[in-house]
Order: sequence, then structure tokens, then C-alpha cells
Amino acid sequence: MKLTINREALLKPLQLVAGVVERRQTLPVLSNVLLVVEGDQLSLTGTDLEVELVGRVKLEQSAESGEITVPARKLMDICKSLPEDCDIELKVNDQKVILRSGRSRFTLSTLPANDFPNIEEEAGSFTFSIAQSRLRRLIDRTGFAMAQQDVRYYLNGMLLEVNNHMLRSVATDGHRLAMCSVDADISQDNKHQVIVPRKGILELARLLTEGDEAVNITVGGNHIRANTGDFTFTSKLVDGKFPDYERVLPRGGDKIVIGDRQTLRQAFNRTAILSNEKYRGIRMMLNENTMKIMANNPEQEEAEEEVTVNYPGDALEIGFNVSYLLDVLSVISGDAVKLTLSDSNSSALIEETEGGDSVYVVMPMRL
Repeated sequence: MKLTINREALLKPLQLVAGVVERRQTLPVLSNVLLVVEGDQLSLTGTDLEVELVGRVKLEQSAESGEITVPARKLMDICKSLPEDCDIELKVNDQKVILRSGRSRFTLSTLPANDFPNIEEEAGSFTFSIAQSRLRRLIDRTGFAMAQQDVRYYLNGMLLEVNNHMLRSVATDGHRLAMCSVDADISQDNKHQVIVPRKGILELARLLTEGDEAVNITVGGNHIRANTGDFTFTSKLVDGKFPDYERVLPRGGDKIVIGDRQTLRQAFNRTAILSNEKYRGIRMMLNENTMKIMANNPEQEEAEEEVTVNYPGDALEIGFNVSYLLDVLSVISGDAVKLTLSDSNSSALIEETEGGDSVYVVMPMRL
């Protein structure tokens, strides 16, 4: 195997593919990236057995076909450290890869390509296309609510639900829930749900651009695959049943608060400074057209903010984890935000006031 490639052309896919590779591995080959040259194309593959990412680059100069695996992190660090726009030559020699650029020369250890695991192809149950920006929006708007290391393993990921002409994402960690729905060109009559693990979602988000280029999604029994042309991303699915999110959405709240999103966000941010570092609790007191936000901590320090809101209802006092409220106010757009409450023990429903495609539920805290 032998090839010459521009540093920038190699670095972008290498950084994305190396992101999938875990630093600590049970199998040595999993800390490597698989390089395959066929004709005028170089493909790079990284995997941790849960998530696999293949990046493809067109080679401008003639190359010798072949395949080998090299340490992903070291190859990436070498490429990063080389001067911009330089050419890199890679050549396999005696089970080693020799990398040359200008006056620099590096020799890297290798492992045979046959040792590299590949996620088996399975017949997809259905395939659809969606603009990358729309899929990215779903992830950006709900990803923050995924659990991190919950024993309820099905919460450590995101539910993707496909229904006729609609794609929906739902994430929850048991204390809050985020849901976003976008129109998609999918003719799937019955509802189909899959849970994509947290790492898969984060890696997929790194691939997607803000543009309207399509990404092709194939959903199988155990895997989900996304193809953007330059990249093929595959992730195992989480085997488990996601909670019935429809039942979590609070119904019949009669206390409606409408406020300026940025004003509320800044007030919550300031109050959060003196909230308890562990529980992050704040107290929200509503009276006619005013919201008072209060926080205190074990050092007997206190913060108090008063914000003018549109609220015609009765007085209400309710506690929340301020981080959860700030997370929601950071991802939604629009100037105004609407909170629907019923009493101090019920969850709050938060949404945009005009034509929003996202809904958020935050459980109250006892303070």
C-alpha cells in the first residue's frame, strides 16, 4: 500500500473517525484506524464495537491498493503537528507504516487489517432521507436531556420515532424530558421506535452539517446506519423499552406564564450563582405579572431576582433545578417562552410561544 495525500484532505476525516476510537481498549486493534486504498479512494474506519465510522477521501495522485491498521491517536497527532497544506506520503514496509512529509519521517507500528472487526451488514427494515440540518436540529434540541450513566440503560440514549411523514426525537433522564418533531419524507404507516446510544448520537451530531444535503438513514433490527456520501456511520441500537413519553407530558395545566426568553435566562443564570452547588435548586414565586426567583446555599448566601412576565393567575410557589431550566432556554429559539404549570407538585411544560417544534418537561424540586 502506498499513497500521497494533502494534509487537510486527510485530517478532517481522520479527526472524525478517531473520535469514535476509545483510548482504553480491551482489543489492541480497536485503538487503531483501518486504512484501505482501492483505486483512487482512501477509506478510514474507526470502531469501538458499538459505533463504527467510515470516512472516504478521493486521492488526487496515483496510489497502490492495500489495507492496514495504524494507531489512530498517534496518526492524528502527527498530521496535526505537520505544517498546513503539506503533502503526506504513507507507505507500508515490513509490517510498519512509514509516513513522510518534507524533512519529517515517522515509522508507526501496525496490525493486520484482517484483525479489524466490522459490523455485519444486515437487511434494513426501512430507509429514508432527511436534510442533515433537520436531523442535526433534532439532536441539538433534545440531546442534552439524555441520561449519562443511568442504571436504566435505555435512558442513556435517544429515542428516534418514525411515523408517517414525521421524525421525532425524545430524550429523558427521569427528571426532565425533551421532545422535538420535524417533517420528513417518510412513508411509514405504523409507528417505529429505536433507541440510539448516547455515544452514537454525539458522534452522529459531529458529522452532520447545517446544510440541506441529504443524509440517508437505514434502520435495521440491531443497527442504525447514516450515509452522507463522504461518511458512513453505523451504531448498535439499545435493546430496551423507552418509557411512554406521551404519559409524561403534563395535561390540563391552567397557570400559563409567558416571559422574555433572554431576560429569564439571564435572571436564572445570576440566581444560579448562589444556589446549592449539589442540588442547584431555585424557588420560583409567581404573582400577578411578576416572577420572583430566589436561591440560597449552605453558606447562608442568598440571591433574588424579580422579572416582569405575562401571568394573570393566582399566586404559586414552585422549586426547580435551575440547570434544567437553563438547558431548555439555551436550545430553544424565539423571543418569548411559555411555561404551563398546574401546582407546586406537578411538572412544568416549557415551549416556544410561536410555531415551535419542541416541547420540554421539567419536574419540580422539593426545597
